Amino acid sequence: MLLALRLRDFVIVDEAELEFGPGFTVLSGETGAGKSILLDALALAMGGRADAGVVREGASRADICAVFSSEPGLDAWLAERELAGDPGSVLLRRVVDADGRSRALVNGNPATAALLRELGERLVDIHGQHAAQSLLRADGQRLLLDAYAGLTDDARALGEAWSAWRALAREIEAAETGQRELALERDRLAWQVGELDRLRLAPGEWQELNEEQKRLAHAASLIEGTRGAADALADSDDALAGRLHQILQRLRPLAAIDGRLGEAIELLDSAAIQVDEAASTLSAYADRVDLDPDRLAQAEQRISAIFEAARKMRMTPDEIPDALESMRRRLAELEAAQDIEGLRARAGAARERYDALAGKLSAARRKAAVRLADGVSSHLSELGMAGGRLEIRCEPAEPSASGSDSVEFRVAAHAGATPRPLAKAASGGELSRIGLAISVLAAQANPVPTLIFDEADAGVGGAVADAIGALMRRLGDDRQVLCVTHLPQVAAKAHRHYRVTKETADGRTVSRIEPLDRPGRVEEIARMLGGAEITATTRKHAREMLAQG
Repeated sequence: MLLALRLRDFVIVDEAELEFGPGFTVLSGETGAGKSILLDALALAMGGRADAGVVREGASRADICAVFSSEPGLDAWLAERELAGDPGSVLLRRVVDADGRSRALVNGNPATAALLRELGERLVDIHGQHAAQSLLRADGQRLLLDAYAGLTDDARALGEAWSAWRALAREIEAAETGQRELALERDRLAWQVGELDRLRLAPGEWQELNEEQKRLAHAASLIEGTRGAADALADSDDALAGRLHQILQRLRPLAAIDGRLGEAIELLDSAAIQVDEAASTLSAYADRVDLDPDRLAQAEQRISAIFEAARKMRMTPDEIPDALESMRRRLAELEAAQDIEGLRARAGAARERYDALAGKLSAARRKAAVRLADGVSSHLSELGMAGGRLEIRCEPAEPSASGSDSVEFRVAAHAGATPRPLAKAASGGELSRIGLAISVLAAQANPVPTLIFDEADAGVGGAVADAIGALMRRLGDDRQVLCVTHLPQVAAKAHRHYRVTKETADGRTVSRIEPLDRPGRVEEIARMLGGAEITATTRKHAREMLAQG
C-alpha cells in the first residue's frame, strides 16, 4: 500500500508531501490544476522514462519519494537483490537533474530504472484515462484480454517463439536463393585452403627462412670477414693481442716504481682478455659457417613458393597463417549453411514449439474471454446500460507474433440488440463504461495492493457516475484505490479526498495539494457540482451526497 508521496520541484509542484491510507481516495481539482501530476510523479518513481522536462522551471533537479508498506514476500525479493530496508516498508526515490540525467534508489541503494519498473509492478496497478480508446483497436482488445487473464508472459513467450521460427525460415529462403553464390564462394575458399594447406607454412617459418637465406647467400663474405678479424686480433705477426702483451711487459716494472700505474695495467689486462675471447669467438663462428649451395637453393626455392602463394591470395607471407585459419572458419560456416535439410529440421522444430504455445494460449484466451465478457456484462446494467452485454470472440487466424487467433470485442448496447464491433455499436460514453468495467475486473484479478484510476470515469455522469463511485468504494474495502476524478458523485463515495489547485505567485505558476476535512469536502464537491459560483443549494446537495456515500 502507498503510505506517502513526497515531491520537490516536479513540473509545477514546488513542494508537496502527502500521506495515504487504506480504502478509496480521490484527487480532484479544476482542469489544468495538475491532478495527474501526482500520478506522473508516482510513475516516475516506479521506473518511468525521465527527461529534463519534469524539472520545475528554475530548479536544479526534481526529487520524488514514494513510501510503500511491504510484506515478507516482497522483503525477501528485495533482500535477494541487496535492496532491503526496514522490514515492512520500501522507499522508492527518483532524482532527475535539469540536464535530464536521473538516479534511481530503492531503500537508499542505487538501482536501475528497469528494476524499479519490476518492483513497481508488484506494488501498483495503474488504469489510465485512455483505456477506453484501446478498446477500438484489435491489438488493444487482445492485450486487455491477456492482461485480465494473466497471459502477458505467455504472449511474450509466444512472440519469441514466432521470432525464432521466422528467423530460421528466412535462413532457409536465403540458403535456397543464394545457393549458387554460396557454392561459388565455398569452392573458392576450398581451393585457397587446399593451396595453403599444401604449403604447410609453420608459424615463424617465413622469418626464419629469410634469415637463413641471407646467411647462406653471404657465407663466403662472413667466413672471410670473421677469419680476417680473428687474425688481426690474435694470429698475425702484428696481432693486437701480441702488441697488448708487449705494452704490459714494459709497464709492469714501472708499476713497481709508481703504484699509480696499477689502474692502467688492470684495464689493459682486461682488454687483453677480451681481445683473446673475441678472437676465439670469431674463429669458432668462421668454422661453423657452411658454404652449402644446395641448402641455399632449397631455402630460396621455399621462399619463392611462399611468396608466390601469398601473391595469388593477395596478401603478404606474414599474413598467411592467420588468413588460413579465417578461411577454414568461413568454409565451415558455408558448409553448415549449405545444410538446408538441417535448417529445415530446426525450422520444423521451431514451428512445432510455436504451434504448441499458440494452441495453449488460444485455449486460455477462449476461457478467459467467457469470464471477462460475463463479468463486464454483469456490471453494464449498474453502469447505465441495462440489458447490454459484451461478447468476446476468439477466432482462428493466420499465425502471427500474437498467436494463431484473432480477438474481437462486440457489444449489444441494450436488450435484444445483436452484438456488433465496438467501433460501430458503442458511443463514447458506452466505451468509457465498458473500459471501466474491464479495469475493475482486471483489478479484482490482480493481487497488487494499490489500484490507481486516472480519470477512467471520463465521459459519464448522473446515476452512472454514482454507480462508478460505488464500484470503486467496494474495491477499496479490500484494496487501496486512488482515483483522479472530475465527477462529484465519485468523489462523494471516497474515504479520503485531496484537492489540487493552481496559483500564481511571484510570476510563476505552482500547484498545491491539500487534504480536505469534512467542510472542505463539502466546498469541493459543491464546486464540482456547480462550477465557479458555489451557492447554498450546491452546498446542501454536496452534504447530502456525502451523507449517502
